[in-house]
Amino acid sequence: MDFLPTTLGTRPRLAVEVRAEGVVAARAENAAALLTAVTRVVVAEGAVLPGLKLGNIVDRAGVVAAVRSTLDDIAGKGSDRGAGRNVTVIVPDAAVRVLLLDFDQLPSKAAEALPVVRFRLKKLLPFDADAASVSYQVMASERGAVRVMAVAMPKDVLAEYEDIVTAAGYLPGAVLPSTLAALAGLDSTEAPALVVNAGQGGVTTAIVRGGILLLHRALDLNANTEDAVAVAVPMTGELPGSAWDGQRQIESGRDAEATLASVVEKAEMREMAVAAKVQSTANEVAQAVSVAVAYFEDSLQIAPEVLLAAGTIGADRLAAILEANGLEGLQVQEIVEAGMLEAAAATASVPRGWLAGVRGALKS
Repeated sequence: MDFLPTTLGTRPRLAVEVRAEGVVAARAENAAALLTAVTRVVVAEGAVLPGLKLGNIVDRAGVVAAVRSTLDDIAGKGSDRGAGRNVTVIVPDAAVRVLLLDFDQLPSKAAEALPVVRFRLKKLLPFDADAASVSYQVMASERGAVRVMAVAMPKDVLAEYEDIVTAAGYLPGAVLPSTLAALAGLDSTEAPALVVNAGQGGVTTAIVRGGILLLHRALDLNANTEDAVAVAVPMTGELPGSAWDGQRQIESGRDAEATLASVVEKAEMREMAVAAKVQSTANEVAQAVSVAVAYFEDSLQIAPEVLLAAGTIGADRLAAILEANGLEGLQVQEIVEAGMLEAAAATASVPRGWLAGVRGALKS
């Protein structure tokens, strides 16, 4: 398994990303990664619960069907139709740990360096490093100092994602975390970039300069929104059942008007809970961006002019969140530009934010 970007010569021409919101897939014919076909399928809420423990794929049948549907839709639309079923798999950041490590020195041979990296990870990972798939890439090296990007994922969690691809009839090849995949789509000669990958339940901020990763910070927002929901819904109350529950109460002889009022009240509490969760998530996203901007300014001695948006929130919504939280002056734009899709692919109903990972995975 390969966690890190490789050349397209060894990378499949199909890529699929599994997120909590759904599955998106894309195809490119060459290293330029011009997307010739894209598609997505939204999955039911709770079907995918990204994390570091077994149980990421809750609705296996539903997710397998979504993976099969997206890949089948694009697999036969390339110039090498039917040539193979290998696919690059992009997994949620919440299921992986990405760390920047500093060493005084590191063996030049990967077979010798990997055990050294794995040993360092033993004290840093919230799971057993010996039971994890680990990969690394040297970010910078000079005499007496080596900086390494290490990527680790529990093997049983990795197996979950590979399993759904295999069950869908395809062969998982390289496996990439969502944000690292998105970063692979950037031109290494470009100016320093601040990237925000935000979606349901998580936000990752990253800074890259000349192909060198300077910051990778992933936050799980699900835990942060539980308190907000608890405040919105009194502990003595319950979230409303269906309208059928209210009807049964009426039929059981209770006062119809009182029952209707109860149902309405509970529905309003549910709306309040949802609104509280949305607001809490927006606040956390804004805070994560604020921290990343400060790190950008401190590290590079310049302010970021543009923020590149990846993920399912999208550039417009992200810009609105930042403005509402007082973060003004940042130009927010999609990391996937319109010109990165063929005209036929661009007409598909897939927001460009969803395509950041698959497009990056298909680029050399």
